[in-house]
Amino acid sequence: MKIQERTGAGAGRSAAPAGPAVGDRLPTPPRERKPALAALAVLLILVGALGATMLVLRAGDRIEVVKITKEIPAGQTVDDSNTTSVMVAEDPGINYVKWSQLAALKKFKAVSTIPAGVVAVGEMFGEEAKVPAGKALVGLSLKEGQYPSGLKPGDTVAAYRVGGTARSDSDADGGSSGATGGGDSVIVERARVDFVQSTKGDDLVSSTNLPVTLVVDSARAAELTQASSNGEVALALVPGN
Repeated sequence: MKIQERTGAGAGRSAAPAGPAVGDRLPTPPRERKPALAALAVLLILVGALGATMLVLRAGDRIEVVKITKEIPAGQTVDDSNTTSVMVAEDPGINYVKWSQLAALKKFKAVSTIPAGVVAVGEMFGEEAKVPAGKALVGLSLKEGQYPSGLKPGDTVAAYRVGGTARSDSDADGGSSGATGGGDSVIVERARVDFVQSTKGDDLVSSTNLPVTLVVDSARAAELTQASSNGEVALALVPGN
């Protein structure tokens, strides 16, 4: 009788220890909030987005400008044959010449030689060309036969002293023929043609002389000018053109 009572009493109990009721959990420590770091992260995201937006807007802000396609010697001007238009990103720090300003640009001269392939900026042009240090501009008036055909600005030439009118008169007065025969010599071995007057239409009829301006070493300028005034200068193209 006692055995049955003990058995019945233990039948309702589990052998395992009683655990916490379902839904009961151990308490966890509260998270430490860092509002300063969160605000910094948001700020960095905003700055990055703003920077990306500015880059996109900047890339789309383009202007049409003048590009030089052929070398322009100092003192010469631009025209339709040596320029073209290109699109570039606008930059307030660069004085680009806009394509819409090409007509006005044709009134100015290159202050120094402008190579082909560069984008034109305002500082490249002015009222007059700048003569390089140690150089001089010498103007010549040449007759047909004293210059090569097709002479153009930028060509490299040699200037020779040749028998002129004054020397021929001397010979006619009894001067020695040896003076004339040995008078031909090189005045300037290499000079750059800075200007050649266009010979089109009535120009060939109105004048038989061709105005040419050379850039020469200052030391040779006086001799070249004197020979030119006597009509004793002839030009020849030399390698380098």
